[in-house]
Amino acid sequence: MNETAPLRARAEIDLAALRANVRTLRAHAPSAAVMAVVKSDAYGHGAVPCARAALEAGATWLGTATPEEALALRAAGIPGRVMCWLWTPGGPWREAVEADLDVSVSGMWALREVVAAATAAGVPARVQLKADTGLGRSGCQPADWPELVAEALRAEAGGRIRITGLWSHFACADEPGHPSVQAQLTLFREMVAYAEERGVRPEVRHIANSPATLTLPESHFDLVRTGIAVYGISPSPEIGTPADFGLRPVMTLSASLALVKHVPGGHGVSYGHHYVTPGPTTLGLIPVGYADGIPRHASGTGPVLVGGKWRTVAGRVAMDQFVVDLGGDEPAPGTEAVLFGPGDRGEPTAEDWARAAGTIAYEIVTRIGTRVPRVHVNREQDG
Repeated sequence: MNETAPLRARAEIDLAALRANVRTLRAHAPSAAVMAVVKSDAYGHGAVPCARAALEAGATWLGTATPEEALALRAAGIPGRVMCWLWTPGGPWREAVEADLDVSVSGMWALREVVAAATAAGVPARVQLKADTGLGRSGCQPADWPELVAEALRAEAGGRIRITGLWSHFACADEPGHPSVQAQLTLFREMVAYAEERGVRPEVRHIANSPATLTLPESHFDLVRTGIAVYGISPSPEIGTPADFGLRPVMTLSASLALVKHVPGGHGVSYGHHYVTPGPTTLGLIPVGYADGIPRHASGTGPVLVGGKWRTVAGRVAMDQFVVDLGGDEPAPGTEAVLFGPGDRGEPTAEDWARAAGTIAYEIVTRIGTRVPRVHVNREQDG
């Protein structure tokens, strides 16, 4: 392959921006440790290089959803504290125990499985008990908390586990003033107090996600779990832009124009002819589509910077490509088309695409597919 040729498409990942974001988040929560969440391949940014960069910038924990994601970090030589929380029966508990991961337990079945795994491994498991304070997903309900705490303490007394954390997760921290936020905080404090009164001595207590880290200091406790904010995206436009919090978007998604051609007025464009040229014009072919993670819901609305001007997806986004109306401009094939980035050059942002597709910026970056290579830049830490 000619390595000097432009790529069909690329997602450039600025690790200097990621490190700066982690330092900013540490400043937002100066009394707490920072967990950088690198689940879903670091929200589409590349888990291993992003994990390393986050640790270099002072994050002291890494978080993943699945145990397989956490084990992949260990296989890549990532050290330190790594927590994973999305378990199903029969999961790789023993592998997690032997890899020195912190595992989350939300109910009795999980506690029994991790105790059995620790017994088989001959080493105690690091266990964090999760409380459901109102999100209604994983986590132990308050009515079942006494049983889970009591059984966990028995397992700890028997040397099978160490209870390293007590934690929960907000439902509406990205909605300022939502009454559930204070209700969850109050219940979390009560459930933590109950466990500690009975002898639990956690290393960390944590409930704050990215929005709570940025806007709710009373929720910081011992550790904050920062996900989307690590990647320079605001968790909610309602609470502020990335710049408002001193964050910088890490991913820039671009493609090379595959074709530029003249067409007459009245020419249909893409499947279904939902766009018809209003007059003679030029069309540019962008060689990415919904198989690459470009949302089909952004058909007719998605913004792209080509030749210094914002263009809009003309017609439907197809599996591998979409078209923009260049309005008579004639950039050469191979010209860069920037779908989103930090916005410094006037390009759209992931938030602009989220609005165009009626979704959230989390989904825009996370869904970028494996056909798009991640190109990590600024790997070396400054200074």
